Amino acid sequence: MISVTVASPQEIHPLPYQRLRECARAVVEGEGFKEGKISLAFVDNTTIHRINKQFLNHDEPTDVITFPWSGSGAKKLEGELVIGVEVAIEQAIDRGHSTDEELCLYVIHGCLHLCGYDDRKPKDSKLMRKMERQYLAALGLPAIADE
Repeated sequence: MISVTVASPQEIHPLPYQRLRECARAVVEGEGFKEGKISLAFVDNTTIHRINKQFLNHDEPTDVITFPWSGSGAKKLEGELVIGVEVAIEQAIDRGHSTDEELCLYVIHGCLHLCGYDDRKPKDSKLMRKMERQYLAALGLPAIADE
């Protein structure tokens, strides 16, 4: 069973809770995990900026930060995604689609990281974008992943 919890201490944007859980489950199950515990935390710019600085030493707000709880090769996938709602709003406007679609992309992206995907090298990034598009399509969402 894949358990997905959602926390939203922000009040900037109302969340489509069920859709976001569905996105997380689609990736985790699609990557072959039968068991998992995923926590999604949707926060404002101040909060994600602080977390980004504290854990990654990046002095800016960001879209999604992934915290894996389970180790590589674990049968049960566990982790937390911290997602920047204000960043999603800005990116959705720039890309010409809804904030909810952008948030779904961030959940997919973060879950791919939890499943072991990386996007630091160009080759790995290309594969990750391909996987994002695959899951977006499977969920009936537009292909909004960056090239």
